[in-house]
Amino acid sequence: MTSAPPAPPRARPLAPVPLAGAIAQMALLGVVGPAILTAMIGFLGTGIGLIPALGIGLIFLVGFVYALFGIAWLETARIDGLYRLGLPALRLRPRPRPGFGGYLLSLWHQLIDPSMWRAVANLAIASALGLVVIPLVSIMSGAIALAFAPLFASTDAVRIWAGFAVALAWAPLVGILAALLCVAALIGLGVLHGVLSRALLLPSRTATLTAQARTSDLQRVGAIRASEVERTRIERDLHDGVQPRLVSVGMTLGLAQQKIDNDPAAAKALIEEAHTSTKSAITELRQLARGIHASVLDDRGLDAALSALAARSHVPVVLDVRLDGRCSRDAETALYFSIAESLTNAAKHSRAAECRVVVRVRDGGTLWARIEDNGIGGARVLPGGGLDGISNRVLAAGGTVRLDSPVGGPTALEVSVPCAS
Repeated sequence: MTSAPPAPPRARPLAPVPLAGAIAQMALLGVVGPAILTAMIGFLGTGIGLIPALGIGLIFLVGFVYALFGIAWLETARIDGLYRLGLPALRLRPRPRPGFGGYLLSLWHQLIDPSMWRAVANLAIASALGLVVIPLVSIMSGAIALAFAPLFASTDAVRIWAGFAVALAWAPLVGILAALLCVAALIGLGVLHGVLSRALLLPSRTATLTAQARTSDLQRVGAIRASEVERTRIERDLHDGVQPRLVSVGMTLGLAQQKIDNDPAAAKALIEEAHTSTKSAITELRQLARGIHASVLDDRGLDAALSALAARSHVPVVLDVRLDGRCSRDAETALYFSIAESLTNAAKHSRAAECRVVVRVRDGGTLWARIEDNGIGGARVLPGGGLDGISNRVLAAGGTVRLDSPVGGPTALEVSVPCAS
């Protein structure tokens, strides 16, 4: 099911540079980074070299793509954990179409993914910086030992440090200055690591604004589409339900008017029939109005509105709602009607014996719901259908929808909407 694209990462205030962690990680990458990159180059060369051998090289090349993605994923997670940049986790590219050809095409899209290569480039740069950090740490250790040389050496001794002969009298000064220079160099490398990592892995302002504009366009399209689907549904409900019932009431009252003088008993029966049909029409109009807007949602909140919805459902509903407070009206409305439409679909099409609805506020700012039934599954998104309406309504609210409905069931629909949308 098509859903809204992930929003670009929100800008966060830059945390103080964790220099000690950056320096320690660079030192570690100075040891293991070159080995990893060398192994990957060898992996690639082996795959290319073995392609003529019955295509065995293709297996190596596929493994190379996945290994490269794994390295990029770890590098992105490392930088995000170190600097708290709010970077989204890398994801494998989906298949653009089914079949083996679609799988190969997804591998190609993954191989040319710029975000993956930026992460790999960041790893290579950090490894190169680590190759400088390691000797600096070694030199700094020697400088510290040199500074304390007079405490354990004779007064006329000459110290050999970093290939230089240093008179014992000058050893403390030289050692302190050298240690300070090494510390300054390490701090500079740590700052440089942070600057380069942000430059490589954080999206540019232009890219961020472009992504935001694209998301806004999709939300606008979703809102327009949702309104069209809702208007079509109202027209269909009026045309197929209330309108013919009211026409029938008018015809029944007309017959009663004709018989009221000659056959009062028959006229009375017709009036009673018209009265019953009128009450049914009023009930349908109330249900239709409830489908447009649920007043209980504004008055008592999402929990109470869902309880009332579950009580009216033709399929038994297990409701699990845990909310600490209220979200925005748009967010609650989108979630409410998504659940209402899902329960309606379950009653009409899924042959379900039970539905389960779970609602939570996740990650401090996302209203999330999962609607699951034990029916026959096989639900699909059809233009103008209920699932299409859910998708467009949630998209208009800036949220995402995920449908999982294999043939044979169960069907599960997950809806996430920003709580402050």
